[in-house]
Amino acid sequence: MRPLLACLLLALALPTSAQIYKYTDANGNTVFTNQPPDGTAAESVELPPTNTVEMQTPSIPATNDNTAAQSEAPYAELSLTGIPDDEAMRANNGTFIVGVNIQPRLQPGHRLRLILDGEPYGQPSNVPSLQLTNLDRGEHALAVAVMAGDRIIQQSATETFTVQRISVNSPARQTPPPPPRPKPKPAN
Repeated sequence: MRPLLACLLLALALPTSAQIYKYTDANGNTVFTNQPPDGTAAESVELPPTNTVEMQTPSIPATNDNTAAQSEAPYAELSLTGIPDDEAMRANNGTFIVGVNIQPRLQPGHRLRLILDGEPYGQPSNVPSLQLTNLDRGEHALAVAVMAGDRIIQQSATETFTVQRISVNSPARQTPPPPPRPKPKPAN
């Protein structure tokens, strides 16, 4: 079996080592071919050696605690912006946008996803501005995670904030009674 395989490989390699010939045809065109023409003077073309590149073995840097931490956390800074510190977030319809401060920029294949009250919220996105919609009144915990597929690569610190919405029982939400209808005038 091995001698047959070696013969096949040699047979495949023969055309790559074929000679190239150059001549001028009857119309004055230069022709290159792998077979010398009959009755025409052809010169043999010597090809330069094929370019090759040696594969370099990647060097592995010395590991220490700092590089291990960097490989675990590829982003030096990951935090939420646009969340009030000491006051309530006023959003009457419960919809607002938070920003994400991330350094360096988001790498290809990574996405940002909000973690609201310990649960994933919304769809992963590559935009550092994320929207929360129809959030209930009260206190919430929010963080942002960097995702690679379904896996969390890094997560920000959790921010706690309060959403203030207008109550459905508020007098401001009650519709005023319709204005009185004018009385019809008597016919004369």
